[in-house]
Amino acid sequence: MTSEVMRQILDETEARRSELPSLATPIRVADPRDLPDRARALRSRGISPIIAEIKPRILKRTLSPEEVATIARRYEADGASGISVLTQPTYFLGSPENARVARGASSLPILRKDFILDERQLDEVESDLVLLIAALASPLEGLVEAALSRGLEPLVEVHTEAELDHALKTEARIVGINNRDLSTLKVSLDTFEGLGPLAKSSGLFVVAESGIETRRDVLRMEEAGADALLVGTSLMEEPGLLRVLSGAASP
Repeated sequence: MTSEVMRQILDETEARRSELPSLATPIRVADPRDLPDRARALRSRGISPIIAEIKPRILKRTLSPEEVATIARRYEADGASGISVLTQPTYFLGSPENARVARGASSLPILRKDFILDERQLDEVESDLVLLIAALASPLEGLVEAALSRGLEPLVEVHTEAELDHALKTEARIVGINNRDLSTLKVSLDTFEGLGPLAKSSGLFVVAESGIETRRDVLRMEEAGADALLVGTSLMEEPGLLRVLSGAASP
């Protein structure tokens, strides 16, 4: 993905705002599933909590509901702490329906991962968590409050110390530190090593995102304060990798 593609995605997302219905009755998530609780339970058994992602673009095609359900069940069977579902339709080939299907097929917490720019997008599908990108979501405080009022747990994604400071001023209790710079799309695990300890010391539940491909990467992120790790590309390419990354199986 290039920065130009990122701009196109944001332009498309902005354009879709005009098609969103006016706010009626907001959704209210029934029986929300708690990601930190699930992660703590796994860690008590010596397993690294992995949020496994359903990322259709890696397969270069959209997924049928049956395929989404199968992947979600496999992730749960392999010990994931949660499931991230990309719902952006054009570049990532996802859909809100994929999040709905994954939540129905699994008992794990479901994170909806998209470019949320408008409160009305929160009502497109029921999930347990929703990604809010600090660099894009505006006003961030308002979107965090809107998510919480629906029973959605906001996972605020940051890449810089300034964005982390902004996240700390909201009511969010989960922060994701993205090792990918969205302005250049370069990935460096050094990003989490710089910000992870700061986020951890603030009492947040901290998720490491992007660039995690090996068990060594997982341990490196945990050493810097990661409570959970979000992994997408490598799991879609190699489904059996989840148990290796989490430490539940030998490489």
